[in-house]
Amino acid sequence: MTQNNKVLVVYFSRTGEQYSVGNIKEGNTAIVAKMIADKTGADLFEIKLANDTYPASYTALTKVAQQEKRANARPEVADKVSNFDDYGTVFIGCPNWWGDLPMAVYTFMEQYDWSGKKVAPFVTHEGSGLSSIPSSIKKTTKADVLNGFSLYGHEAQNERESAKLKVDAWLKKLGF
Repeated sequence: MTQNNKVLVVYFSRTGEQYSVGNIKEGNTAIVAKMIADKTGADLFEIKLANDTYPASYTALTKVAQQEKRANARPEVADKVSNFDDYGTVFIGCPNWWGDLPMAVYTFMEQYDWSGKKVAPFVTHEGSGLSSIPSSIKKTTKADVLNGFSLYGHEAQNERESAKLKVDAWLKKLGF
């Protein structure tokens, strides 16, 4: 896909109370990220907050997410990918928060030079699909953004075989 064939799967995911799936111990996006990494042989990197004070309650979390979006916040992330330049293709995954990326994903993206990279967005949601996420990634990174993938969170949690088939079909279209 690029001169550098090394692949990275970056994701932001939440546990706790989630819409339509209840209280979960593994995030919807984390499940999909691991499926992608397993299929492509990619390295995994989870975006974690330096000071994670997000509430576990779904309703409370949506309010915080909306406040962060309105304020164009950039929550501090806990770690960086030390060898980011080694990757030619980067998958970026997150839940759809108010039709956009969680603000911590912007923090992550703004830390790196994306020149020459291909980016494949993937999103978990409960009805919003990809929304403006691919165009937001393109605007922020200036990278070559590939066709994105979206999956219902309840499907990632409760219908894993079906979810895996959909992930595999998308990856095949991307050439993996």
